Amino acid sequence: MSYQIAIDGPAGAGKSTIARKIAKIKEFIYVDTGAMYRAMAYFLLSSHVDPKDAQAVEAECVKADITIVYMDGEQVVLLNGENVNSVIRSEEVGNMASVTSQNPKVRERLTVLQKELASKNNVVMDGRDIGTCVLPGADVKVYLTASAKVRAKRRWDELTAKGISCDITQIEEDIVRRDQQDMNREIAPLKQAEDAVLIDSSFMTIDEVVQAILDLCK
Repeated sequence: MSYQIAIDGPAGAGKSTIARKIAKIKEFIYVDTGAMYRAMAYFLLSSHVDPKDAQAVEAECVKADITIVYMDGEQVVLLNGENVNSVIRSEEVGNMASVTSQNPKVRERLTVLQKELASKNNVVMDGRDIGTCVLPGADVKVYLTASAKVRAKRRWDELTAKGISCDITQIEEDIVRRDQQDMNREIAPLKQAEDAVLIDSSFMTIDEVVQAILDLCK
């Protein structure tokens, strides 16, 4: 039997950073579901699909083959065989992903792949609906959050470190808007699973959050 750790939470809560560290320590496979949705969003953007046109999204999404592989110890997202790691982290792609992830066909396609991965390997998976929909039987479930202000500051730090100029007020507004979208969508809305442990990382270091989750695994 595989061991499954599910980490859910809103955008910018640090899920990916935490999940990667835990996967490395436990020698599990890290499945970045958000990156898979972003890869799909990037594909749809590149295909000039209107995100509000559900039928167009459904018709186009089946053409996207998205997989996760490890190359030299780094997780690589492949979209139709091409490494898209460098292009899926923009705000534009993130906002597109928030809209297109509400489409049932998009979710259906990616969920199947995620479940398959988790059934064959020990995994750490993070996203919006892992504990509630994708891996409801996960061994450990965590709902990781932080205040919108803290999350915006983290995102601003991340972008400016890369030399990208951005407006922290705009980032916070985007985060609040995406929270609303993710929590109020009809299919698989963002919410804390009943048996998930709530961790607010607003005033915690990365290592403190990692340790808290590792303690749950014991």
